[in-house]
Amino acid sequence: MNRVSVAIDQWRQEIPELDLLPMELTARLNTVSRHVSAQYLEPFFQQRGVQPREFDVLATLRRAGEPYALTPTQLFEVLMMSSGGMTNQLDRLQKAGLIERRPNPADRRSMLVSLTDAGLALVNETIPQHVENEARAFAPLSREEQQTLNALLAKLMDHLETE
Repeated sequence: MNRVSVAIDQWRQEIPELDLLPMELTARLNTVSRHVSAQYLEPFFQQRGVQPREFDVLATLRRAGEPYALTPTQLFEVLMMSSGGMTNQLDRLQKAGLIERRPNPADRRSMLVSLTDAGLALVNETIPQHVENEARAFAPLSREEQQTLNALLAKLMDHLETE
């Protein structure tokens, strides 16, 4: 029996009239997220010399399409990161030679962050391996179960993000 089940069983004994399903769902989502991160994502990216949040920046630039460039504001809005956190990520990635900052030709007041050739190569090489790694985390679920879970989580996210 896992820790969430033990805690829920204890609460059911102490307050049997309480509907604990919301607590159970929240605990399971948090626990799954922590496990996927600790067991799959963090070791995967550590082997490649980047942190997961740094790779998020690189991948966001890559999926933006050519010329693989966005403003820092666009990046932190998409990644839901503070501007200070974004600056730290960008500083590390620039020092590693994976991104560059240059003046924005469309707006002289802003900068563009773009992938370097090394950054583009890293993302292109890593994305297929990253998806395979994530697939291992969800392997206990059938393809149909994964699709159902995905649809339910998307519905929940839509509600939470519009509330």
